[in-house]
Amino acid sequence: MEDVSSSRSAALVGRVAELEDLESRLGLGASAPTPGTRALLLAGDAGVGKTRVLTELRDRAVDRGWHVVVGHCVDLSDAALPYLPFSEVLGRLSASHPDVVEATADDHPLLRRLEPGRRVRYADGDGAESQLERADLFEGVRVLLARAAETAPLLLVVEDAHWADQSTRDLLSYLFSREVGGPHALVVSYRTDDLHRRHPLRRQVAEWSRLRVDRVQLDPLAPADVRDLVRALPSAALSETQVADIVARAEGNAFFVEELVGAAARCDGLPGELADVLMVRLDGLDDDTQQLVRTAAVAGRRVTHGLLATVSGLPAERLDRALREAVERHLLEPGGGDSYSFRHALLAEAVYDDLLPGERIRLHGAYAGSLASGAVVGTAAELARHARLGQDLPTALAASVEAGDEAMRVGGPEEAAQHYEQALELAEHPSLRAADTGVDRVDLTIRTARALTGAGHTERGNALLRDAVDALGVDATDVERGLLLSELAMGVFLADIGDEDLALAEEAVRLLAAGNEVQLTRAMATYARILSAHRREAEAREVATTALAMAQRLDMPRLSTDLVTTIAGLRVHQLGDDVRDAFTDAIAQARTTGAVNAELRALFGLARLHQDRAELDDALAVFDTARACGIKAGTRWAPYAFDALVMAVQVLLAQGRWEEALRRLDAEEAAPSPLIDGVLRMLRLLVAAARGEEGAASEGRALHRFWPEEGVVAIYVAGAELELAEQRSDAAAALEVHDEVVDVLGDIWRELFQARLRLATLTLGVLGTAARQQSAAERAAYADRARRLLDDGRRVVANDRGQGLVLGPESVAWEKRLVAEHLRWRWIAQAEPPGADELRGAWEETVEAFEAYGAVHELARARARLVEVLLAQGDTAAAGPLRDQVAATARELRTPALLAEVGGAPTRAPRATRPASALTAREREILALVAQGRSNGEIAGQLFIATKTVSVHVSNILGKLGATSRTEAAAVARREGLLD
Repeated sequence: MEDVSSSRSAALVGRVAELEDLESRLGLGASAPTPGTRALLLAGDAGVGKTRVLTELRDRAVDRGWHVVVGHCVDLSDAALPYLPFSEVLGRLSASHPDVVEATADDHPLLRRLEPGRRVRYADGDGAESQLERADLFEGVRVLLARAAETAPLLLVVEDAHWADQSTRDLLSYLFSREVGGPHALVVSYRTDDLHRRHPLRRQVAEWSRLRVDRVQLDPLAPADVRDLVRALPSAALSETQVADIVARAEGNAFFVEELVGAAARCDGLPGELADVLMVRLDGLDDDTQQLVRTAAVAGRRVTHGLLATVSGLPAERLDRALREAVERHLLEPGGGDSYSFRHALLAEAVYDDLLPGERIRLHGAYAGSLASGAVVGTAAELARHARLGQDLPTALAASVEAGDEAMRVGGPEEAAQHYEQALELAEHPSLRAADTGVDRVDLTIRTARALTGAGHTERGNALLRDAVDALGVDATDVERGLLLSELAMGVFLADIGDEDLALAEEAVRLLAAGNEVQLTRAMATYARILSAHRREAEAREVATTALAMAQRLDMPRLSTDLVTTIAGLRVHQLGDDVRDAFTDAIAQARTTGAVNAELRALFGLARLHQDRAELDDALAVFDTARACGIKAGTRWAPYAFDALVMAVQVLLAQGRWEEALRRLDAEEAAPSPLIDGVLRMLRLLVAAARGEEGAASEGRALHRFWPEEGVVAIYVAGAELELAEQRSDAAAALEVHDEVVDVLGDIWRELFQARLRLATLTLGVLGTAARQQSAAERAAYADRARRLLDDGRRVVANDRGQGLVLGPESVAWEKRLVAEHLRWRWIAQAEPPGADELRGAWEETVEAFEAYGAVHELARARARLVEVLLAQGDTAAAGPLRDQVAATARELRTPALLAEVGGAPTRAPRATRPASALTAREREILALVAQGRSNGEIAGQLFIATKTVSVHVSNILGKLGATSRTEAAAVARREGLLD
């Protein structure tokens, strides 16, 4: 078998099911293999991974006590020796079973003809065998295999049978049709793409199938497996764009993947070694077929029969003959709609790259002329490509714009953006820049930016618009500048970065007063949306109402619907039924007018309203509707459609349906940009961090690079990192994360962003947990930060209420917990500790608030904190049921840290040598605080008992442990495992 070189993946990727199937069919998994032959054919295209699978199969067989021998067929053209793979097999058996080979050769002397290095000439001198000789040779091979199988089960592999000579094929037929004897398995591999109609193995495979020989087809790897293979290969780090390109071009072929990965850092085109391998497939074709394949390669992956016939210029009879040859040689494949496509896209690349520059230009020009004349039916995208590469730039520019428009009409923003960007590039060509092409560059820029946003590339669209604004000359009109600024304002608004959008939108409205009413109305609609987002509701209502009257007068039904949606959302923070009804009416109107974007906005607004009201089931249903609407429109990664996915996953996580949330994320297509991929990774991190999974911390750090680009990533990654800090009782790390995220979001949003309440609360929680292990000096050092965190959270709440916002159940729950966490810190740190009733009451209110909100994991954490307080106060009756609820949630969510918090899972294995009963439960609790360096007064304050009572307990502990001091008692407790 072939070795796996350092340039290949040592791990087998994506073939688990196929391997298990092969093992089952061959009986390799049986503990005691039964006598008899099991045979199968392993088929697949060149490079798909047959040899790699057989290598793994061999290794597994050897691990289970089988003996494996392999013979290879080799492409030696007409000079091939007969029985070449069996000569190799005989040589291997001579090394491993010399006595068996010698004894069998004595019984069947003709077998010696196959010994490597001793290939003797046939007795009659002409190389022909008599029937008796052949029969004896075949039987000798069978006997040899049977005898070898008596010592250990035998696996015989014959690779690359598409190169086998007739004698080898006949011998295989003989072995397939007879019982070899002994536990024995035979596998023959071959390439399916080499078996054209006249290939001799094609008839043989049909014959073997009639002998009931199993055939297993090794299909190309799935895209997800290709990605795993790319990551497993030794190479320089590849960008997401490079990985996606390799996945698309390799089409699941493992050899292609390895070659493309190896060449990714060296060149942009097709690797020379791979191109040479692919071009060999054209050898032996007649002139007509070669020319036809070259002509088809210029068309791309797929070409219609009519277009190929017109451009090739071949008479019908010769064209049909050449097409049949190309199909039989597995170069082209017939497709639907009277078309042909290359079996492998990389073959089309190789053939295209092999053409001379003049040939390419001539053929592209011929394609463009045929399409432009209407002689054959084609698409604007095809015309744009051929005209551009055929150097007909005016035609290419017009066709690119048309192709972009067509793509947008059918919900293909990604493809539309590519066409528009190509058109923008063409428009800047010196030969076209001064010409009257009929293309409005400002309008084309805006179309391009919208397409980019629809495809999930909002940041690229904004960059394009900024460049266009900067490039405006002194002769640019106010209308041109206003149109670009209005579009940029919307892009910045959708990116949710900074407050620049408001000034841009206001300036755009001012400039477009010099334009027509349609342009001004659209700019006012954008301005109204942005005013609403900045909570300037009175101004937003005035602008939106004025714009709505204008849109209705100008008969702009979709824009009217969009404005109705804006007005419906003006009171969304009041959480009233009137807002719900307004969104419902806006959705109905959007569906009537076909305003998809307005429908998406209204659906998303309604779902967020349900979410803020803690109507989580209703929120999830509407988010799912919005997501489906966006996918149907072809804008699955655009704002609102993608946001609906993110929020739906958030709802599932809040409801404790974590596995369902992860399945949704796994079912998503590859993200179109690193930023969107970062958002999806962020959602997975939330679960990984709560479960304390290995790698969660490093993944969180890797996602920091997205914080300045997407505030949502900053908020939730910081939350995940605070969870990890909680598990480590790491106060310093928690404060570092908190300060960093506040600085970042303070720059891109505003100082008192709403999520700051939750972040301050989580950080306070870590400080409280960490205080258990801190000295008195360390606890005192954190007092100021704890107080400031409390103040920060309260300022957020006061700011929201001051703006007239109604706090929903989620905000109320976090407000309650903020106060409770600060009281907990004061209690554990014994810094102006609260009274027992105040502490207990705060946590009871927090639990009640989270019950109203319905966030399963956070409710369990609040209950765990209350259990901690109740146990400290000696109320085990009240603590018991709550503790059971927390433990049940922790087991269901698989969160060991939460389980450990209520004593459900000890953090270390017990090592106690003294009886646990030597100390009472209260004494063990006090011993733990003594080990933390707490004074009797601090212990009394924390456990709500008298200092004198603590002193009595400490004396008892010293006596039971035989310790003379508190320090010695702590040392004994740690050494003998008396502390959890």
